[in-house]
Amino acid sequence: MMIQNPILRGFCPDPSIIRVGEDYYIATSTFEWWPGVRLFHSRDLQNWEQIPSPLRRKSQLDMVGDPTSGGVWAPCLSYDGKRFFLIYTDVKTKKGRYYNTHNYLVYTDDIYGDWSEPVYLNSIGFDPSLFHDTDDRKYLINMVNGFKGILVQELDAENYRLIGERKKVYNGSGIGCTEGPHMYHIGDYYYLLVAEGGTGYDHCVTMARSKSIWGPFETAPENPIVTSDMSDMNALQKCGHGDITDTPDGEWYLVHLCSRPLNGQRWCTLGRETAIQKMYWDRDGWLRLAAGGSYAGRETEAPAGSSLDLTKGNQSVSFFDDFTENTLHLRYNSPRCDYGDFTDLSSRPGYLRIKGQESMNSLHHVSLIAVRQQTVCAEAETAMEFNPSYPEQLAGLTYMYDAMNFYVLGKTVNEAGEAVLTLIKSDQGVVTDEMEPVRIPASGAIRLRARVGEDGTQVTFYYDTGDDNWQQAGVPLTTEIMTDEHCRGFTGAHFGMYVHDMTGLSLTADFDYFSMEAEENEKAM
Repeated sequence: MMIQNPILRGFCPDPSIIRVGEDYYIATSTFEWWPGVRLFHSRDLQNWEQIPSPLRRKSQLDMVGDPTSGGVWAPCLSYDGKRFFLIYTDVKTKKGRYYNTHNYLVYTDDIYGDWSEPVYLNSIGFDPSLFHDTDDRKYLINMVNGFKGILVQELDAENYRLIGERKKVYNGSGIGCTEGPHMYHIGDYYYLLVAEGGTGYDHCVTMARSKSIWGPFETAPENPIVTSDMSDMNALQKCGHGDITDTPDGEWYLVHLCSRPLNGQRWCTLGRETAIQKMYWDRDGWLRLAAGGSYAGRETEAPAGSSLDLTKGNQSVSFFDDFTENTLHLRYNSPRCDYGDFTDLSSRPGYLRIKGQESMNSLHHVSLIAVRQQTVCAEAETAMEFNPSYPEQLAGLTYMYDAMNFYVLGKTVNEAGEAVLTLIKSDQGVVTDEMEPVRIPASGAIRLRARVGEDGTQVTFYYDTGDDNWQQAGVPLTTEIMTDEHCRGFTGAHFGMYVHDMTGLSLTADFDYFSMEAEENEKAM
């Protein structure tokens, strides 16, 4: 039986994995998206279910003003036999020489329940991890901003405060950009697993080891242990930032981030995803790919005795919501702020009411409810009612990457007060109209659709004003502005429902449903 990669599709990077009995859990980065950190659960390493995020309160995470692709970087999930711990970074700036990176710890006894208030640790670097040694002592493993090496410092096991000496134990293998450290005590050695090469096409996973947690660490002679075959753009790319776990039967697996470029090009609309590889320990005590070599595979061998339900697949990529539940689905995300601050499911049962705030290019209070794109070809649709009075009021369907790169098909009014449908584009902050405004009825529902088809390189928008007669809005538009490469970002494309009211009157729009479908030939990709 083979596990198909990626196991977590669409914008799920920097995986951290643990096993508790027969249950596996993965935490992934969310950057500027709320709530902070995605958690997933599995019992077979192939099929994963999203569970509640740990950072769901403003007291745990305040990202207002965080830059695009700032916010929560590379969480580390761990378990000491009694309690779950999560270490995370809130990145406030990431330009030029100075990175402001604040590191925190939260914990819980129930991974499905509420997590603690954060304990501040330090701000010296990003991607920290928590290591629980076999003698019950705990250590923070920390990279240094500027990629200046890996630090170790003990964490008081009672009050979770850093104590004692902070010592640099490893400078990296020589590949460069050493980050994402994880420590393990296996047999006689402390193993250090790190990401190197930068989180692009040169990304990789490397390993070092020492008889002491304080070093010195020797670098594995055959690094990298996992990387990408850049001669084949149809293979998984950008593979790196790994973490390992064993199975109850003593097999070993490594999870890592990856990307799937579009049609052999260096375009990644799905962002960085999570893949898994079966590993083994060689005769010299180093971790190696079970499939041989160092290139990450599109599939990997399942655990021995596994009976995977391959018809079930990973978390379904198709999604329909008619807003009849009392709470929003776990799949929804919003930029920087808790979507509970601007959404309402009770005032009009069966509808999601969204209150307009600032425009999409704001880094503060944006009223957007979005779902990440998980397949190269996909279609999103919604229906809404919105009655604007000013051109500064707009609501509709968006296909977006971040605050600087997006499309919005939305209803507003022109200067004469006439209801119109407009299609706007923001390319690295430069906003343009992509079609002439179309006059539409002032009241009543309008359906909106965005379809990314063919090879994933174009998106086409459509609208229906109520007579079941879909019309194309403008011409097909490039998806290049949804790629990591164009945006120089770390997230991925999203479809969502969006409202802004820049008059400050907080006008609302009512959304009847939201759906996202994968193209038929994409469901198994």
